[in-house]
Amino acid sequence: MYWLILVLTLLLGALQYRLWVGEGSLAELHSLKREIALEESELERLRARNRALQAEVDDLREGSEAIEERARSELGMIKPGEIFIQVIERPRSANPEGRP
Repeated sequence: MYWLILVLTLLLGALQYRLWVGEGSLAELHSLKREIALEESELERLRARNRALQAEVDDLREGSEAIEERARSELGMIKPGEIFIQVIERPRSANPEGRP
């Protein structure tokens, strides 16, 4: 009877060790859940970015306003008959009173 109790106690200790410290332990489970939550938030951020990019692609395919806006802002293009005026600001002086 003594040996049976000893074997069962050792078996219980081994199972408890694996539950708290070993492979597949509660600490590892908690760590994996935290990692999954981080990955899901990153995935949602990327999905939102993809939706925005898809909306931009659809707008470029269907409308001419988006293409014209891009041509004007990124390439500096103008329509025939328009006059291009470039405003260059003077660099601000280091003197706070505004004297040269």
